[in-house]
Amino acid sequence: MTESDAAKLLTVPEFEGRIYIDGAWVPGEGGSIPSVAPATGETLAEVGIAGPADVHRAAESAARAQREWAALPHPARAAVLRRAGALWEAHAEEIGGWNIREVGAIPPLAGFALHVSASECYEAAALPSAPLGSMLASEEPRLSLAEQVPVGVVGVISPFNVPLILGIRAVAPALALGNAVLLKPDPRTVITGGVAMVRIFEEAGLPAGLLQLVPGGAEVGEALVTEPLVRVIAFTGSTRAGRAVGELAGRHLKRAHLELGGNSAFIIREDADIDQAVNLATWGSFLHQGQICMTVGRHIVHESRFEEYVEKLAAKAESMVVGDPASGQVHLGPLIDETQRDRVHGLVEAAVAGGARLAAGGDYDGLFYRPTVLADPPRDAAAYCDEVFGPVASVVPYGSDDEAVALANDTEYGLSLGIVSRDALGAFALARRIPTGIVHINDQTVNDEANAPFGGVGSSGTGSRHGGGAANIDAFTETRWITMRREPGQYPL
Repeated sequence: MTESDAAKLLTVPEFEGRIYIDGAWVPGEGGSIPSVAPATGETLAEVGIAGPADVHRAAESAARAQREWAALPHPARAAVLRRAGALWEAHAEEIGGWNIREVGAIPPLAGFALHVSASECYEAAALPSAPLGSMLASEEPRLSLAEQVPVGVVGVISPFNVPLILGIRAVAPALALGNAVLLKPDPRTVITGGVAMVRIFEEAGLPAGLLQLVPGGAEVGEALVTEPLVRVIAFTGSTRAGRAVGELAGRHLKRAHLELGGNSAFIIREDADIDQAVNLATWGSFLHQGQICMTVGRHIVHESRFEEYVEKLAAKAESMVVGDPASGQVHLGPLIDETQRDRVHGLVEAAVAGGARLAAGGDYDGLFYRPTVLADPPRDAAAYCDEVFGPVASVVPYGSDDEAVALANDTEYGLSLGIVSRDALGAFALARRIPTGIVHINDQTVNDEANAPFGGVGSSGTGSRHGGGAANIDAFTETRWITMRREPGQYPL
């Protein structure tokens, strides 16, 4: 290892072709696959793939390590989380580089992901010393308590699109509260979403066995959900995959926290400043090529401002630079792979064939898809009513508040909502008629802060939340009722 390698957190020979079990990099049952940069097709490294037997072995190791970890004084656990936060900051440039190459994130998004990763660890560092219970009233002469205790082993399944944020927001609080974690990142983003996390916590002093890395496909996910030693699953991904995870978890009587897809509405009221609204919409629809669950999918614009909005949003889309985010400043990078590109393009073509006006975009070069604006698509077009997970903005007009509410509610999803209006209180009154887990008045739908509860309703989630002290405590602990008497009680039998 060279002197420059010694300063790095991620050295390929250390992890290449390996998974991480019980504090060691070992070959996985599934062999290895290449980690490919979507922008260039370059193989960045070989990454290890686990199999079901690896999941069971990792769970046994995690269960052993968890008991000692949970028994540590709370300052010891908090110190590990604080060091992890500092390490995300210290290695931001290095990990950000992997994020840009492996995920296709543009540099500002890669930087934001590192900021949130550090913030999640700092927020989690407060959990070990948080009140973990309450004193209850009792009709008997006894002390009655409700105590929050670690669940034991948590399984975290994270997706390809923003693998740092969508992994660390479960990993950090679960560890802080005294649990061990089995982490299964998407096979396409194992380095950013798995190896980086393992190395951060390893350097932070997390004892061996408490964070295990088991990348893989559906069979590994199934093994994680069905493993008896894994008591809670934290899954982020598509609604389709989430239904399968939830069903399997239910059969095995374990909790599954499901953060699923979205098709967020963005309502532009008649009094809105259109230039400001288009600025927000550009970020909300096209950031990270639209590969974000909170992405603005449906732009619902007052009919008196509709043509102006479409014209200005299309002009902005046409002006945006699409290219390799590692080669310089671009607005959009590549989609993750050809399968996703072909799906996005098929949805756009079907919408246009059904009567949508293609105001901008609708074409691609390799995996680089142009930001696309569809004006007045059919309301049953999949590009409008489904989650696209690509840089596609569908814009429809409305005439009254009631019609805007009906359009916004005409979806199975309920993740995020944005409304732009000079009358913020009026916009809030409108928002209260549209069920979503997140609302942003005079902002777009893609927002995330480590201390804020994050999650959706309907097909966007099952009511669980990530973020915030209380939400994380609920997610990763069990509630135990405890009573104590001075003398044994007396019963009539």
